[in-house]
Amino acid sequence: MELFNVYSLYDITLEKGQGCFVWDENGDKYLDLYGGHAVISIGHSHPYYIDKINQQLSKIGFYSNSVIIPQQYELAQKLGKLSEYENYQLFLCNSGAEANENAFKLASFHTNKKKIVCFNKSFHGRTSAAVAATDDRTIVAPVNVSDNFFFCELNNEQKLNEIFLTNEIAAVIIEGIQGLGGIHIPSINFLNTIRSLCNKYNALMICDEIQSGYGRSGKFFAHQYAKIKPDLITIAKGMGNGFPIAGVLIHPDIKPKIGMLGTTFGGNHLACSAAIAVLDILKQENLIQHALEMGIFLEQELTLLQNKYSHIKDVRGLGLMIGIEFQSPCQAIRTELLERFKIFTGTSSNKNVLRILPPLTILKPDIIYFIQALQSILSNL
Repeated sequence: MELFNVYSLYDITLEKGQGCFVWDENGDKYLDLYGGHAVISIGHSHPYYIDKINQQLSKIGFYSNSVIIPQQYELAQKLGKLSEYENYQLFLCNSGAEANENAFKLASFHTNKKKIVCFNKSFHGRTSAAVAATDDRTIVAPVNVSDNFFFCELNNEQKLNEIFLTNEIAAVIIEGIQGLGGIHIPSINFLNTIRSLCNKYNALMICDEIQSGYGRSGKFFAHQYAKIKPDLITIAKGMGNGFPIAGVLIHPDIKPKIGMLGTTFGGNHLACSAAIAVLDILKQENLIQHALEMGIFLEQELTLLQNKYSHIKDVRGLGLMIGIEFQSPCQAIRTELLERFKIFTGTSSNKNVLRILPPLTILKPDIIYFIQALQSILSNL
């Protein structure tokens, strides 16, 4: 049997990870500034994380949601406290796309409406409704096409108001920071406008914090810069540091009903143990504040490069979710960073934007190495 060939692959086989570094089968060491799509939050192979998973695996790894799983309650309590959403409810699942699917379903149940507002350059997943809310027609199959989704330009308050006048809107879904779209930040005013319109028209505000959550922005959730509270918050990626787990934080006014949502693997013993370890480490090592400080340092260094080299058009982001926009496509720069300097970085749907999404444990010397590598490349262009 062959693998279904849907991924563009570098000819690299990784065998080991530690902190912000990974090693390939030849023993070559790479600086990981991408974290496998922002998944690695607490660093590779953190000893506390490994120990927590090993301890749980030696007892029981899985049973279904037909029994009490104490780890789910511990996870919910710790997540609520660290995120400052203690009065919300938690539904656990397996992936970001699944979290968004369940958020759409909850919004439709709660409002008895079915239209969803989403935004240009958005990415919410590849499953049925999540991909319909994603601004990439190339990955939307005919079966996914739906007239239930209205696309709006990010930060365009006038257009958003016009859409709401239909009075059919069940929910608005917005990323805390647009990731794949090229690191675009919704303005504080725009987030407040969404909140206000949802209140006025009996719609729910869904904040997709799948990539921008879990401390990456310098706050637990990126939307917290706007001091608003969405009705639903979807989480995944950094939540398990590589172990598949996701969830939806649900406003207390949204009432559950037996059978309303469900999942086979979501919230299993092993996944919860991984997620609990991540929260413990975020708190013990003060990684959210560290991400903020390292992000400020990284942006300052990149701004100095931007002032020196006209190749850089813009630097934007929050915390350790940074986009570097060049004047032209940056694939050659990304390839040279990887092959010559052994640094992993990320792309976006905007071919000119390089995404920087390192583990939250990154240190200044690692950032300086990246800046020196990028400067070396730019000086030869």
